[in-house]
Amino acid sequence: MNVEKLLSWKGAGPGPLIYFIGIKGTGMCALAELLHNSGFSISGSDRDEVFYTDGILKELGIPYVESFAPEHVPAKADLVIYSAAYSAETNSEIAEAKKQGLPVLKYTDALGVYSAGFDSAGIAGVHGKTTTTAMAGTLIRGAGLPARILAGSAVAGFGGRSTLILGDKYFVAETCEYRRHFLSFHPHRIILTSVESDHQDYYPTYESIRDAFIEYAKLLPVNGELIYCADDPGACEVANSINKGRVKLIPYGFTASGNFKIVSYKAEAERSVMRIAAFPGELRLRVPGRHCALDAAAALALTDSLVRAESGSWTAEAQEGVRKALEDFRGSRRRSEVIGEAGGILFMDDYGHHPTAIKTTLEGLREFYPRRRLVLSFMSHTYTRTAALLDEFAASLEKADLVVLHKIYGSAREAYQGGVNGKTLYEKTKALRKGVYYEEEPLGAVELLKGLLKPGDLLLTMGAGDNWKLGKALFDHYSQEAPR
Repeated sequence: MNVEKLLSWKGAGPGPLIYFIGIKGTGMCALAELLHNSGFSISGSDRDEVFYTDGILKELGIPYVESFAPEHVPAKADLVIYSAAYSAETNSEIAEAKKQGLPVLKYTDALGVYSAGFDSAGIAGVHGKTTTTAMAGTLIRGAGLPARILAGSAVAGFGGRSTLILGDKYFVAETCEYRRHFLSFHPHRIILTSVESDHQDYYPTYESIRDAFIEYAKLLPVNGELIYCADDPGACEVANSINKGRVKLIPYGFTASGNFKIVSYKAEAERSVMRIAAFPGELRLRVPGRHCALDAAAALALTDSLVRAESGSWTAEAQEGVRKALEDFRGSRRRSEVIGEAGGILFMDDYGHHPTAIKTTLEGLREFYPRRRLVLSFMSHTYTRTAALLDEFAASLEKADLVVLHKIYGSAREAYQGGVNGKTLYEKTKALRKGVYYEEEPLGAVELLKGLLKPGDLLLTMGAGDNWKLGKALFDHYSQEAPR
């Protein structure tokens, strides 16, 4: 059985045996859950470090070992899927599977094969993929559509998982541009949130990353749909490169024309309130920022496309279901995630690690919480990105009242030989503004922030690194201080 037929298997009894190497990864665990739900026999391996996915795998009853060794690979496995974080050169289990002649697929390739079995939609862009995917799943559920959703992080409304299983007709997945991984996907629809320079270790110029998104958009079939952000120059450039007679272009945003133009937006009483041209009445969001309003418009455009494909038109019940679902949306893990409030201080965590995402997130929080002082802990991710966008990083921190910077959170995938480090960003930022501090290790800033934080503040830990531990440590400290 070839892998295309294998991953589209539907039958009774125990299904084909698939072994996952790196099964605790967010995407790997999600794909394992989707296949487990379809009746496949799933097992796997990973490191012994505890992840949030440990609980999901145990709840599903999926067995896994917490080490890598050649003898773990089942000789009778019908397919081996491995995380893109590993290779046969670095992982003995991948090498063993190939030695045994077992079918072996990288996660992104397996996701692509899986997507071919559905009417699939890929969510892409440098920023906003995870939130848009999470919102799309939330609205699709509100509209009552038979779909499966795979987001790039745990979503509160998905029961703390990154998957939502509502049926077997449509598949919506977050798709990643790094190393052109999304070119394995088989989209009938694509949401394109943004295109700009990023992943400089792989895409040295803006043009190189733009061309990858163009290549992805050109995978759309005749009469496929590209739902793109009209407010983003890079997304517009990609849309303008597509043969307009072949693919339907659907713009969304504040400057868009057509059905998904955001015609009004305001923040009031810790809600974002917006109107979209083709949707009746107001839509309300609990998550802050105009960037989240854009994500909501994109998710609504995709939901609209699926509603029309499924039944031809909206019902009043589906419209109300979508409206309620959007206001109930609480975000996803590490995306403006509220950790809690203690000592009068609101603690939040966010994955933003690109200057544009940082700027829009801080602006959104400033607008959403106008009476709170915004205190930021930021940890830059990758030396190449920091070096390439150093001035942009320093300028992006403007909206925070106080900023604590840390060392750069490096990546094993880069071989940077330059001289930029965390203190370089600190000096650059300090030259632009006051209220900037530096602590090499995030947890080293605990005492500093105890002296800086006041009741009414918002402490935001931001970045793709591990400075979220700083926010947790401080939240725990102030929680213990609270009167009992």
